[in-house]
Amino acid sequence: MDYTPTQSGFRQRKLQPNMRQRNSSADGLEGSQLFEDTSGAAHGLQTGYSNQQAGPQAAGFTGQSILSDPMSNLAMAYGSSLASQGREMVDKNLDRFIPISKMKYYFAVDTVYVGKKLGLLVFPYMHENWEVRYQQDTPVAPRFDVNAPDLYIPAMGFITYVLVAGLALGTQNRFSPELLGVQASSAFVWLIMEVLAVLLSLYLVTANTDLTTIDLLAFSGYKYVGMIIGVVAGLLFGRPAYYLSLLWCCAAIFFFMIRTLRLKLLSDAAAEGRLVRGTRNQLRMYLTMSIAAAQPIFMYWLTYHLIR
Repeated sequence: MDYTPTQSGFRQRKLQPNMRQRNSSADGLEGSQLFEDTSGAAHGLQTGYSNQQAGPQAAGFTGQSILSDPMSNLAMAYGSSLASQGREMVDKNLDRFIPISKMKYYFAVDTVYVGKKLGLLVFPYMHENWEVRYQQDTPVAPRFDVNAPDLYIPAMGFITYVLVAGLALGTQNRFSPELLGVQASSAFVWLIMEVLAVLLSLYLVTANTDLTTIDLLAFSGYKYVGMIIGVVAGLLFGRPAYYLSLLWCCAAIFFFMIRTLRLKLLSDAAAEGRLVRGTRNQLRMYLTMSIAAAQPIFMYWLTYHLIR
């Protein structure tokens, strides 16, 4: 260091030039760290924003060009025609195995019809006219004719029977979801087996009848009404009430099936009450009686274990 004399007698220190240069470079470095140039980043953001705005416009332009392409329109029309043809094919095949359009007829019921039909199933002995009415070769809806078969009462009867069976098992401390499922599945399997046996019998006797599979399902499902009455009577009044009520309902369903099915299976002469002659008519008569006699057997088989 250099010291220079002053007038007051004191010496003053003289700074070296290299130290001032070092300090000035350090100050310049700190200045560069405090104040950065952000103009480049702002420019990049503006560029990205402009690209984002240009992206949807470019995509829309591409979609418009695709839609305006004749080949694309032709391909879309061809694809829609194939989809419609496939849907028609599925509907036609489904309607062949499960006639959904005909199912609406069997559920066209009202409260008055249900009340009359239940009364006919429990007390059919005073009913006189058993013929189904037609309108232009088409049977009228069940709500207009009490003799027409329906699926509403059999379906509700099956569900009610399962619920009553669960109630009966619960009163005996035997209820379990598995046992209730077995009860419902066994009743459904017996119903399907009964319908299949009747269809096979009709094929073997070569009976020309207008009975359909849904008609047989409806007639076979009417027995659930008597089964419910028997089980409820047994739960309320004991086993003797069960046997008495079930016996009444079995006789009623037997009479109902005979009077209903003979118009469907037997010839016109038998339907009018004249003497049945011929082997074919006798087979049809035996088949009618067998179907009617099978109803009380199923009614007892599916309910006797529910009353103790």
